[in-house]
Amino acid sequence: MTRVAAIDCGTNSIRLLVADVDPASGEVTDLDRRMTIVRLGQGVDRTGRLAPEALERTFAACREYAAVIKEYGAERLRFVATSASRDAENRDDFVRGVMDILGVEPEVISGDQEAEFSFTGATKELKDAGAGEYLVVDIGGGSTEFVVGDLHARAARSVDIGCVRLTERHVRSDPPSEAEVAAIRADVEAALDLAEETVPLRDAETLVGLAGSVTTVAAIALGLAEYDSAAIHRSRIRYEQVAEVTARLVASSHDERSAIPVMHPGRVDVIVSGALVLLAVMERIGAREVVVSEHDILDGIALSLV
Repeated sequence: MTRVAAIDCGTNSIRLLVADVDPASGEVTDLDRRMTIVRLGQGVDRTGRLAPEALERTFAACREYAAVIKEYGAERLRFVATSASRDAENRDDFVRGVMDILGVEPEVISGDQEAEFSFTGATKELKDAGAGEYLVVDIGGGSTEFVVGDLHARAARSVDIGCVRLTERHVRSDPPSEAEVAAIRADVEAALDLAEETVPLRDAETLVGLAGSVTTVAAIALGLAEYDSAAIHRSRIRYEQVAEVTARLVASSHDERSAIPVMHPGRVDVIVSGALVLLAVMERIGAREVVVSEHDILDGIALSLV
C-alpha cells in the first residue's frame, strides 16, 4: 500500500483526500476526506483575477491540510487546480502561495485532464456492474465536465457552466426571478450544444453525477436529516425527484435554502444554478435517473500517484 494525499482546488471548494492505495488492485482506502468552501473563483468571471481575500481563504485551508498530511505521513502529494485558476491573470500569486505552504507546485490542469481524473475516480468501482458506457457529469463551481467512456474515457469536454460562474453572471434577486432562471437555462443549453460537438452525450447507458451540487440535490431528494455520504454514494435519483427538488430550490429564498438540514452554508447561494445544470443535462439526454457518486476527481488524483 502507498499512502498518498490528493488535493483538488476548484472554483468553490478545496478538498483533501489522504488514502492508502494498493498499486496492484487500484483499491483506495480513505483515511481522511474533507472539504472547505473557499470560493477561490469569487469574481473571476467578471474581473479575470483571483481576489486577495479569496486567495487568503484558500491559503488558510492549505495550512490546515498541510498539518493533516504531516499527521498521516503521506508519502506522495499531488495538488490539482481547476477552473478558477485556469482563468485568472494572477494565478502565479496562487502558485507561489501554495508552494510556500505545501512544498508542491499546484498543477493547473486542462478541462480534459480534469475530466479524465473525474471519470476514473467516479467509475472505477462501478465497472463491474455491466452498465455499458457511462456519461460522467462533474458540476463544479466554474465549469462542468462531460465524459463518456467504459473502461477509459472515450470523449470529454469541459464547458464554462459552473454553479458559481452562472450565479455571479445572472442572479441578482432572492429568490431568482423567472428572467434570471431563464438566462441560466439559456447558458446551460448553449454549453450543452458545445459539449455535444465533442461528446456523444446520448450514447451512454448510465448517467453518473459528481460534486456538491449533485450530492446536495440527492441528499434533499432522499429526505436526509443530515448529510450522510454513505447514504448518498451510489444512490439513484429519479428525474422526477431532481425536477421536484430543483423547483423547490428555485422558489426558495436564501434563508429557506439555509434551513435545509443537508445544505452546506457555502452552497446556499449557488445551489440553484447547480441544480438547474443537472436538470438540464437529464432533460437533454432523456435520463430517467442519475447515479450519484461521492468518488470523483480526488480518487482519480490519488490513483495517479501510484
